[in-house]
Amino acid sequence: MGLPEPDLNLPCANSGLGNYLWSDPPKEYKWADCVHCGLCLEACPTYEQLGQEQHSPRGRVHLIKSVAEGKLKVNEAFADPVFQCLDCRACTTACPANVDVGGLIEEARGQVRQALPLTGWKALTSKFFLETLFPHHKRLEAAGGLLKFYQKIGLQKVVRKTGLIHMMPEHLVEMEAIMPKIKSSVRKKYKNVNIIKAKGNTQHQVAMLTGCIMDVMFSDVNEATINVLTRNGNDVLIPKKQTCCGALHVHAGDREMGRKLAKQNIEAFERTDKVIVNAAGCGCMLKEYPELFHEEPEWYVRAQEFSAKVEDISKYLHDTGYEIPKAELKTRITYHDACHLAHGQGIRDEPRDLLLHIPGVEMVHMANADRCCGSAGIYNLTHPEMASAVLESKMANVPEDVEMISMGNPGCMLQMAAGVQKYGRNQRVVHTVQLLDWAYQKEDRQGGKSDGTK
Repeated sequence: MGLPEPDLNLPCANSGLGNYLWSDPPKEYKWADCVHCGLCLEACPTYEQLGQEQHSPRGRVHLIKSVAEGKLKVNEAFADPVFQCLDCRACTTACPANVDVGGLIEEARGQVRQALPLTGWKALTSKFFLETLFPHHKRLEAAGGLLKFYQKIGLQKVVRKTGLIHMMPEHLVEMEAIMPKIKSSVRKKYKNVNIIKAKGNTQHQVAMLTGCIMDVMFSDVNEATINVLTRNGNDVLIPKKQTCCGALHVHAGDREMGRKLAKQNIEAFERTDKVIVNAAGCGCMLKEYPELFHEEPEWYVRAQEFSAKVEDISKYLHDTGYEIPKAELKTRITYHDACHLAHGQGIRDEPRDLLLHIPGVEMVHMANADRCCGSAGIYNLTHPEMASAVLESKMANVPEDVEMISMGNPGCMLQMAAGVQKYGRNQRVVHTVQLLDWAYQKEDRQGGKSDGTK
């Protein structure tokens, strides 16, 4: 089937705009409808913490527009509010005009990083993780193997017991403390398998994004996703040439690397009909691939076709139907809306519906469930103080009388686990699809003892 003709009316950028001197600047049509009404203020976590106009959504939109009009320059004063933003998209949900603040922020970051490139150790660290490590799954698997070795031989216990761990910055100490047990990646496990066949009759064939962090830190979630998909009549394809989604690169302002990774994924999944994702941030990025190609019409069209195939696992199961488990888990849980699932993709009811259909699961409402937890990709590493303040606000809303906190994003899982430990909670952080998988496993054991905690 041939590709459709490019839309000649699609919004394109000029090579420069005002004081944006490089290609792919923030697009005027994205800020044109902002009337600075202020309805976004209460939705913004950074404005809640700082109370400063430049750290509010409408303030950031005003700054971005002012640079385009030549009133401001792309300098450190501009860069600070642009990078302090969590890019959580809550402002767009609150905005009656649906102003795409997140898109503007990411385009502005691309301009900042060209005007003010990172230097010194920040540049080296960024290059190592975003270029040398994350886009290469074999290197990620090697890194995962080292972490697994670190845990298995007892070195982790020694480092913690002797206090050597405190040679690192405090926020890294907190992250190390909640590091999940590293297991073999799904891509490594199924490297010689073309298609993982459905259990029973095949009803659909889907492709699965394994992700980078997800497959190293949370390979058990990927495994649970495969189990649930095959349980419900899906053949699962794991394209070998897929790579990192590029979300972290785009958030960091490296839009060129984001485009490179996007092209690789578009080609890797081009022959598939459905792309299943279990990480909210990745899913949102994949759906927004067309935003990277306003100046490349052919790739814009291909990106549109690709993004139309992307589906979060919870929505896919909700829309296509799934087997209601018969086994009870008997647990009290609450649900946290990952920003890029609720605000970025508009998916709220589907994961809750899935949880409510598991026998024995009691759902407890969380106030402000769609408020950002402070993870925001690697924001909790680049802006630890603000991330910690946002996390404190989030944890104040987590009910204390629950056993589990469920969500659909690996970054949120790490951040919320850090919150559970920091504030002395006794709750387990889980991915939504894991609970469904545990219910199926218990059912298969035909009455064997299980409470979903393994």
